[in-house]
Amino acid sequence: MTEAPRLTTPFTARTSAAEILDGVDLTGRRMIVTGGASGIGLETTRALAGAGAEVTVATRDPRLAEPLVAEFAGDGPGSVRTAALDLNDLRSVDAFVAAWQGPVHAVVANAGIMAVPTRQVSPEGWELQLATNYLGHFALLRGLHAGLRAAGSARVVVVSSGAHLAHPFDFDDPQFERQAYDPWVAYGRSKTADVLLTVGIARRWAADGVTANGLSPGYIMTNLQRHLDDATLRAFGVLDEAGNRTEPDYFKTPAQGASTSVLLAASPLVEGVTGRYFDDNQEAEVVAGGPEATGGVARHALDPAAADRLWAYAETVLDGVRR
Repeated sequence: MTEAPRLTTPFTARTSAAEILDGVDLTGRRMIVTGGASGIGLETTRALAGAGAEVTVATRDPRLAEPLVAEFAGDGPGSVRTAALDLNDLRSVDAFVAAWQGPVHAVVANAGIMAVPTRQVSPEGWELQLATNYLGHFALLRGLHAGLRAAGSARVVVVSSGAHLAHPFDFDDPQFERQAYDPWVAYGRSKTADVLLTVGIARRWAADGVTANGLSPGYIMTNLQRHLDDATLRAFGVLDEAGNRTEPDYFKTPAQGASTSVLLAASPLVEGVTGRYFDDNQEAEVVAGGPEATGGVARHALDPAAADRLWAYAETVLDGVRR
């Protein structure tokens, strides 16, 4: 079987989210951005609403989105709404889904946490990074399936990370119940799970007109780094020996970091594309992965057998809580 050629676009790593949608009219499109009130989520929301979409910012604290709501409260075609959503609390996810009415044309699964220093668990007892980054989004998307199908042509965008490259999903101990917890391993595995989620959706929902793709936004300084200690920040090059914040040349602005999310959520250039992984606004090269890998997408994150196994695991975990 011949693989489809890698998809390329005229955009670059330095293209902003707004530039992706120059000339694109999203009037009448209803979209959801999780974690859309700060960081690259905020810029994703701003670009989509700026092109005419009705964007719902799903966030733990809806007050944080009030400036965005006000920004788009005028007579323009785009608008921003807000709704409470705590991805690590299944009751909150269920409440959001129950309140949603009508079609949804795109969901950008943007919210996440990174490198939580010690093992913590959600109200359901799930390891917190897996709960927030993957299981909460799985529950949300499964709950919104009818709305995605009703749109006729809908897109799911899942923000992953290059951290997935070194860490295949561990089906033997996904919650770190037996092995020693490592914050970066837990993060990397949750981000592999995010990519496998898009593969699972591509395999199941194509007949419903739903596509799904994953991405790495690149390096951007946002609130996502709040758990990192000084030694880690120095290793990333964003803290000098005197304790001053710096920003290496390879870091992006939040607007640049949001561009690949916006490309996949709304650009006509990727219409019908599904089950793939992008970075810097291009489809990523498939690589072997491992600790030495520095770019691309690991084969273990695109493995259809692993995607099916993870989907079954997530269904079992969620349905077990709801019984």
